[in-house]
Amino acid sequence: MFDRGRLATLLARERATYADRNPRSAAAYARAEHLLGRTPMTWMNKTAAGFPLYLSAARGAHVTDLDGHDHADFCLGDTAAMAGHSPAPVVEAVQRRLADQGGATAMLPTEDAEIVGAELARRFGLPLWSFALTATDANRWAIRLLRAVTGRPRILVNSYCYHGSVDETLIVVGPDGRPRSRAGNVGAPVDVLTTSRVAEFNDVDGLARELAHGDVAAVLMEPALTNVGIVTPDIGYLAKARELTQRYGTYLINDETHTFSEGPGGATRAWELQPDVVTIGKSIGGGIPAAAYGVTTELADTIATRSDLDLVDAGGIGGTLAGSALSVAAMRATLTSVLTDAAFEHMISMARAFAAGVRLVLDRHGLSWSVCQLGARVDYRFVSPVPRNGTQSAAAADPELEDYLHVYLANRGVLLTPFHNMALMCPETTLDDVARHQESFNAAIKELVD
Repeated sequence: MFDRGRLATLLARERATYADRNPRSAAAYARAEHLLGRTPMTWMNKTAAGFPLYLSAARGAHVTDLDGHDHADFCLGDTAAMAGHSPAPVVEAVQRRLADQGGATAMLPTEDAEIVGAELARRFGLPLWSFALTATDANRWAIRLLRAVTGRPRILVNSYCYHGSVDETLIVVGPDGRPRSRAGNVGAPVDVLTTSRVAEFNDVDGLARELAHGDVAAVLMEPALTNVGIVTPDIGYLAKARELTQRYGTYLINDETHTFSEGPGGATRAWELQPDVVTIGKSIGGGIPAAAYGVTTELADTIATRSDLDLVDAGGIGGTLAGSALSVAAMRATLTSVLTDAAFEHMISMARAFAAGVRLVLDRHGLSWSVCQLGARVDYRFVSPVPRNGTQSAAAADPELEDYLHVYLANRGVLLTPFHNMALMCPETTLDDVARHQESFNAAIKELVD
């Protein structure tokens, strides 16, 4: 397909160019002596070029780095900025809450919260909602509730799923077909094999086999895998998963944090799914920390009968800043004025154009790669056909090739999600932004294969 030696040469050239282009970012990184890993969060060291770009400004679908370079941003904060950077309705709502009304958080509810809950109910079909600050917490609190009401100890997830840093989810199917802790799991409080079960995505028989043990409180799943590259469900798989969970008395949680890209009500609404719980985070606050989980009336009634559960004080379901006045003001503005039905129509049309552009480049250069679209999100992989489960998707990774593409694009003003070749559209993404990616992507491939 291409020469690996040439790939190494091109990658070295692009990294040198990156260093030359970004002296201020390099200097800021070098000065960061009081930050663990030199970054505010250690995952910011996931970079193709040795040091991260530093943010100077961001508006809409563009960011400007510390050295003054404008970038068409298809990373969008790994979904956290799916509404675009600093959307005007959110800025106005946050300023009004902080400057005019006052009180970012006060342990008192605001009327915004009911409006947000009603809008989430309209979109996802579950009537009752509670708030968190991250999807990790929303997932963590949901599974604690479901353990409590079922009396069952285990959670089941898909191999190479992503649900934040929830301890129970860091489990994969090993090469021998047996479960094992995911490589790199940091400081697990207990062996994940004692808390969790795992099945491959799209494996109905594997899911049935694991549920048959009778000890699974909940299946926590993304309707389509996203963080290991997009893996979409086979026809009928999600319906069968729902039937199996009901057969074995297991609750089903849809984590829509990334699959929200499929439409205004995520995959749950677009694909007419019927989970017991929906969790969602990142994007619904327009950049302000926000997350939520919704439950069915039946589940809420079951919880209400449990007088032994401490849901008010220190029972483990809560957080002082969750549902704060500032957070729900941002969610209200994002959901009612930014990530609207019309906005999703535009975002999805941009994603179609992006995917078509990538396919055109691949065909032009005779590359047997694959492209997958999930609403406003597009991913291209170095294999064809598209992987059917997380293990296959992880095995298809090519870190050196991925780094080459990422740093090449960054040097020409295009940012992808650093963890994979993922591109997300926001309401202000334009065809010019899409064309900028296609032009640079074509140039990168041409240099590699010609």
